[in-house]
Amino acid sequence: MLSNACQYAIRSILYLGMRSDEEHKIGVKVISKELEVPQPFLAKLLQQLNKSNLVTSTKGPYGGFYLSETNKQHTVWDIVSLIDGNEKFNQCFLGLSKCGDDNPCPVHFTVSAFKQKLFQDFKEKTIAEFVEEIKLKGRYISLKSFEILKPDSDS
Repeated sequence: MLSNACQYAIRSILYLGMRSDEEHKIGVKVISKELEVPQPFLAKLLQQLNKSNLVTSTKGPYGGFYLSETNKQHTVWDIVSLIDGNEKFNQCFLGLSKCGDDNPCPVHFTVSAFKQKLFQDFKEKTIAEFVEEIKLKGRYISLKSFEILKPDSDS
């Protein structure tokens, strides 16, 4: 549903929300490595987010990206709107051009409630609230540190 760029932007902002502040800035190289996102692509994305005041950055030897208290008051919808545009949640889940309550696709009513709830959370919850949920509930924005267990070949 969301583009890779939008997914990367959301993950990087949540990562910054958990790990950075004005005193602890993080470079694009570290963010890229931790989130397993291509560094050149992420650098351009973070510059775009910075220009739109969704993240803050400083240059120099102690520079990097961080979220200010003002940045944390933005919503995930602000990120989605910037990267993917405002029409993302009006599009048909199956990609049909004419889909809606009057002319539904086969999964329209199944997906509709899910899309509404997601849209509501993205518009109403701040980045700070999402970060707090991640910390409290142990949710993950990267699978990098997970050990993937392989099934026994003898089975």
